[in-house]
Amino acid sequence: MSSRRTPASDRRGLTADEQLLLSRLDEAGGRGEFSLVYQRQVAPDGQTLLGVETLLRWSCPGVGQVKPSQFIPLAERQGRIRGITRWVLDRAMAETADLAPLIVGFNASALEFADPAFVHEIEDLLEKHLFDPKRLEIEVTETAILVDGDVVRRNMNRLHEIGVRIAMDDFGVGYSSLNHLRLFPFDKLKIDQAFVHECSKDTQSAALIHAVVSLGKALGMKVVAEGVEDEAQLTFLRIAGVDAMQGYLFGKAAPIERLRYALNHPDMGKPVVARA
Repeated sequence: MSSRRTPASDRRGLTADEQLLLSRLDEAGGRGEFSLVYQRQVAPDGQTLLGVETLLRWSCPGVGQVKPSQFIPLAERQGRIRGITRWVLDRAMAETADLAPLIVGFNASALEFADPAFVHEIEDLLEKHLFDPKRLEIEVTETAILVDGDVVRRNMNRLHEIGVRIAMDDFGVGYSSLNHLRLFPFDKLKIDQAFVHECSKDTQSAALIHAVVSLGKALGMKVVAEGVEDEAQLTFLRIAGVDAMQGYLFGKAAPIERLRYALNHPDMGKPVVARA
């Protein structure tokens, strides 16, 4: 991770807590303060494991557990997100390299996805870990394609050329222009949990999910529902035709050791990994 410091002039307007976090952020990975957990993504049967979403955790000495919602936006605003994303991707590939054909997803920020050098960094890490690019999935929110559409489109096309998949995260809560789905080569739509929470009780949420599933299938995209927490939601989503689901119903995000244990111990309710 880069050791470059943010000039004092860039810190104007930050709270004391934000300045403290920023002063410790650059070296957090090297000091062993960062760790990864993995959220399962399962097939509509609720058992077959299709992939995982990689989530970052930070245990900061003297502060405790720092929520991603606290430090990720801060890192983006202060130009520190690049090193964090590289650390996440490097560690995720190292930890899951032998879990083929499991798909491994991670979140990229709008700023780095619009950077021409982003694809080269991914290629370098794929080569370093001998990681099958077909197992890698980049999740981006719709704001990513609003930063610099031409660069983003070129990056997406290049990523597709090497085999990497791309998912639009939190679909339904942003700008959600249908034209974006036509112009940009997404492989997957992830329905935001705000719609999933009420899908089995609220007719509007239910109708929206049915519409997104139909739209995704018409455009040749997979559709994933986020935030699934109970059996009623699972049943509704299965009938609606989603391709995959994730949420607390299938287990909380867990470190790689716990995921490996679940995969290797049938007596503990082993999830079945889908074959490629």
